[in-house]
Amino acid sequence: MRRTVSLTTVATLATAALALAAPVGQAAQATSHGVTVAHACAAPAKGQVACNALQVTGGTPKSAHAESDLTAAAAPSGYGPASLQAAYNLPSATGGSGQTVAIVDAYDDPNAEADLAVYRAQYGLSACTTANGCFQKVDQSGGTKYPRGDAGWAEEISLDLDMVSAACPNCKILLVEASSASMTNLGTAVNTAVKLGAKFVSNSYGGSESSSDSTYDSAYFNHPGVAITVSSGDNGYGTEYPAASPYVTAVGGTSLSSASDSRGWTDSVWNGAGSGCSTYSAKPSWQKDTGCAKRTVADVSAVADPNTGVAVYDSYRSATGWMVFGGTSASSPLIAATYALGGAPSAGSTPASFPYAHTSALYDVTSGSNGSCSGSYLCTGTAGYDGPTGLGVPNGTAAFTG
Repeated sequence: MRRTVSLTTVATLATAALALAAPVGQAAQATSHGVTVAHACAAPAKGQVACNALQVTGGTPKSAHAESDLTAAAAPSGYGPASLQAAYNLPSATGGSGQTVAIVDAYDDPNAEADLAVYRAQYGLSACTTANGCFQKVDQSGGTKYPRGDAGWAEEISLDLDMVSAACPNCKILLVEASSASMTNLGTAVNTAVKLGAKFVSNSYGGSESSSDSTYDSAYFNHPGVAITVSSGDNGYGTEYPAASPYVTAVGGTSLSSASDSRGWTDSVWNGAGSGCSTYSAKPSWQKDTGCAKRTVADVSAVADPNTGVAVYDSYRSATGWMVFGGTSASSPLIAATYALGGAPSAGSTPASFPYAHTSALYDVTSGSNGSCSGSYLCTGTAGYDGPTGLGVPNGTAAFTG
């Protein structure tokens, strides 16, 4: 079921054509560094969504040798916790204690807890298990009647669990597995995560917008006092749901590289990151850009380029152990964990608005593009707000607190 495509140098217009011509979840990916990627999840059936995880299957990513992560004799390729914490100035050693980050995905990963243990041991992170109360896995109703296994979604689950661990090692993790990739089942899983006490919920999936989105908004995503993050998509310029929901933090994607400046890192627009104007969802009051009459995607961003991808461990079915992943499936759980590092939102608050009140606490992303569009900031990195990266990437946690 996995779809593979070579990532070769492609002109901007060709990239845009790929992104706009194919349905969500089916467009070829394009970047300029020659690595090959595969979509973890199959293209969605009508009425369903796909996960936004991209596995590197060939070539050598720029993040292949992150020296700061060489904490074991045979370190895997891809950025690990030390690099991600340094790049985004995260107080991971001290923050997040007592907070629970929920991961919502479709289908079951029977190896989720065991694979998480391998990742955390590799990087010297404390154990996060069912036995010590750090890890919990439930079905979409909160029970233990898990859905059938799915190798593609299992890779997504491993990516999500590993990214929460990388950014917030002290956080507890709640994995809620929906019975299928329908918006109804995934939305039910979101409600279950909130019911079970999670104040931070990451959703690394998306599908085409529809006239039903307002119904989904009120039924599943309107949770005051809960930070809900959603991947913006991996097909370049264009919008997905539920990233377009006005109740969530839509998370775009960047290419992350080391730099010789005071920060030590630099982000540019990843050309696969989703962005643009929603067709159906109203613009939230805190969003002030003028290029979209309705909701604009994204709000903030983090690393998503497979060529500057992250290390992930997964062993279910066809997986081979250590892999490198990208996609906005990586950036959404990173931002959810960053919210958790900042502490629980106050009751009744609107966490999606927090970054807009603290723009100076974000690293602005001012270069790169994800396609062509009538309003340049909607598809091009620029000073201040732009579509592909929103307000920027984390510089600590101040932008994610109320």
